[in-house]
Amino acid sequence: MTDPFDPETICAAAPVAPSFFDGFSERFVPVGDGEIFIRQAGSGPPLLLLHGYPQTSAMWHRVAPRLAQEFTVIAADLRGYGRSFKPETDADHSPYSKRAMAGDMVTLMRALGHDRFLIGAHDRGARVAHRLAADHPDAVRALSVLDIAPTREMYAHATSDFARAYWHWYWLIQPAPFPEKLISADPDWFWCKKCCSGSAGPTPFARQAFDEYLAAFRDPATIHASCEDYRAAIGIDIAHDTADEAKLTMPLLALWGANGAIAAHFDCLALWRKRAEIVSGHALPGGHYLAEEIPDRVLDAWLPFLRDHANR
Repeated sequence: MTDPFDPETICAAAPVAPSFFDGFSERFVPVGDGEIFIRQAGSGPPLLLLHGYPQTSAMWHRVAPRLAQEFTVIAADLRGYGRSFKPETDADHSPYSKRAMAGDMVTLMRALGHDRFLIGAHDRGARVAHRLAADHPDAVRALSVLDIAPTREMYAHATSDFARAYWHWYWLIQPAPFPEKLISADPDWFWCKKCCSGSAGPTPFARQAFDEYLAAFRDPATIHASCEDYRAAIGIDIAHDTADEAKLTMPLLALWGANGAIAAHFDCLALWRKRAEIVSGHALPGGHYLAEEIPDRVLDAWLPFLRDHANR
């Protein structure tokens, strides 16, 4: 029987992108406890792009070049992911709280000379963006999140059907080193199983992105850090959300995949309106990995939103 998640087969079939961050610079920026890896290009209002699990800033390769025609685009690897630093954890998982991860990004943007900026973010990066906007409201002009609802509200409204679809939320939070050991036995297969099981299968991913994702995820430190990200989410992150009931006041655009788990299990706009005052958004005709699957549709939604709020 053919294994649908065989990494060699999937990677061999992945198309080579005709361009992959052409014209973007790459560097590491110190943020206090470590260094954040970034890709940067363009000029104009600053725009921070934050990736999801288990990916890197490579996920933006199909939208970042167009955005860089109008904005100063900074695509960062979150702490614990890709080429960014991976700090030691603690009993509360606080080094991987979204508050700590958001603090990295504020420090990063200030180091680059940007006190106020726009944010576009997917998945885990969108959870970092939510906390960044809550903790540093003066820094965020506006933000758009891709295929998530707020963490606390998702856990509170989760059903057994959602748990089956988002099995990794409950698997990765198990105490170390249980998930780490099993994932590390075959990280390439785990990555393909996790990311190629959606409605679009492996089709959103270009060969160059695959190579970067798998290389990063083979590092045991990345596997552990990404588990810590989820362990923080169900504990200290929810504690921070509960202690901070103030709604976000900057504009928030929520986009989600019509063929994904968010659409199937949640009223995305209703949940975001519990956490933000100015919310708009709609479903897009895709799955979870929207920026790679249907980049033109993401850009169609993002460009007018970002333009409208670039000088807010």
